[in-house]
Amino acid sequence: MLLIKNVKLVDALGERGPADVLIGEGKILSLDGGEAETVIDGTGLFLAPGFLDLHAHLREPGQEVKEELATGLLAAVRGGYTDLVSMPNTTPPVDTPEAVRALRKKAQALGLARLHPAAALTQGQEGKTLTEAGLLKGAGASLLTDDGHTNEDAGILAAGLLQASAFGLPVAVHAEDASLRRGGVMNDGPLADLLGLPGNPKEAEAARIARDLEVLRYAVRRSQKKPHLHIQHLSTKRGLELVQEAKRAGLPVTAEATPHHLTLTEEALKSFDPILKVAPPLRTQEDLEALIEGLLDGTLDAIATDHAPHTQAEKEMDLLRAPFGIPSLEVAFPLLYTELHLKRGFPLKRLVELFTDGPRSILGLKPIHLEEGAEASLVLLDPKERPVEPRNFASKARFSPWAGWVLGGWPVLTLVEGQVVHQALE
Repeated sequence: MLLIKNVKLVDALGERGPADVLIGEGKILSLDGGEAETVIDGTGLFLAPGFLDLHAHLREPGQEVKEELATGLLAAVRGGYTDLVSMPNTTPPVDTPEAVRALRKKAQALGLARLHPAAALTQGQEGKTLTEAGLLKGAGASLLTDDGHTNEDAGILAAGLLQASAFGLPVAVHAEDASLRRGGVMNDGPLADLLGLPGNPKEAEAARIARDLEVLRYAVRRSQKKPHLHIQHLSTKRGLELVQEAKRAGLPVTAEATPHHLTLTEEALKSFDPILKVAPPLRTQEDLEALIEGLLDGTLDAIATDHAPHTQAEKEMDLLRAPFGIPSLEVAFPLLYTELHLKRGFPLKRLVELFTDGPRSILGLKPIHLEEGAEASLVLLDPKERPVEPRNFASKARFSPWAGWVLGGWPVLTLVEGQVVHQALE
């Protein structure tokens, strides 16, 4: 038995407490205390449901020099994540039931965050032949995506949505038009011109979202079940407006935003730091403000990290040659707790919802609320501020665009079904 005394509670239902939370048998047994072998003083801390990340690159199999399940899932629990969706753009891609089962088996043996592998939408992520959605769902795949690649063939995407809908699987898309994006390494515009860097235009995202929403409209008309399109790492005001219009029209679309698109803009690229190279690129302040508004009004359903680790050597290449990607599993919540909640007054209830109920709903999972009988997959958070120190990351990617930023809201205890998987209590 574990008792967390005098702790504030925060979930999608609101803020309340303090409460004395008794945990045992993998559940919350009481909010009014009780006898326990281990007692934690929760004064000044707050307890939330465990986070779910819809979008993380754990690089296994085949790219373990960048990250592996052990390091990625340890980084996850240190970031307060009890559940995580791994992307399938590995070597080889995760496109078979056997590959999905192998990942789940290894993750279960590690006893850290629960892994919900995404599987490739097309064989080899080549965009030509669909994978077997039913077999992948049976093996434990949580969604289908060719993330890491763009879906250039609208017919394949339509067929994929129709097939996936028969098995209740979302299809997630990296929404950029490759012919417009070309070799862009930062947001296209006056700043890119000034810096002499190739630009990736906002229209590349907007054009692809517009097309994909029309493909979804077709799939909805043709399917007897409801297809579900999920748009990954949305980065532009116009893209957001398109999703908002689609939702108002009743289309079954969801969307996510990342910590980097919510806290950084193209202005950071004045440093020419390759750590900031990400796809889609960091946009303008206007786009950032629109995304925050989208989180508030429900256009955006979840915050997802797009945790994308690379080796130090890769990220020390020049900006044109360095790979795209920012690691953020260990800092995502403290970053947004500080930058959105503390500095902007963003409601804590909504912020927690975007890390919990929002992504859980996209995967068709039941919400976890802090009440008697609820599953004890939880995170204890400390508002005390401290700096981001990438050298101490559990991830193999020990670099960060937020290095040195002073943040609060750090996870100090993470529980998965009542089992302690991370503890950093003072």
